[in-house]
Amino acid sequence: MFRPSHRRLLGLDVLASVGVGQDQLLNRAAEVAPEFVRLAIEFSYGEILTSPGLDLKFRLLAAIAAEAAVGASPDALRQHVESALRLGWVREEIIEVLIQSATHTGVPGARRALAECHDLLVERDPCAQSCEAKSFETGQG
Repeated sequence: MFRPSHRRLLGLDVLASVGVGQDQLLNRAAEVAPEFVRLAIEFSYGEILTSPGLDLKFRLLAAIAAEAAVGASPDALRQHVESALRLGWVREEIIEVLIQSATHTGVPGARRALAECHDLLVERDPCAQSCEAKSFETGQG
């Protein structure tokens, strides 16, 4: 009988606490490499994200900065931005972290990270105009 390890259970708890469940990507990976997925959950979430020193909220902010700096997959970056928003970071703070990553990764990397998370970071105001609607040539925007 299969008995999950302590680290796996911790990892699954972390995933659930940030609003990430068994998504299609994880399920597809587990179908072809279940041992890899088990190890990834145990190490990344059950070992690293639960170690002492920082609370999970700050760990997610560090993950966002690192993913922006290294050009991580858009899915990973978006997942961490969504999780950070759920844990209480506000959009302006996350935007600032992505802008600050330009110093370390360059403007193209920061621009890419901001664009990838655009829909997660725009203010949800139905009256707000999109960036495209503003004219940068007239000094608006």
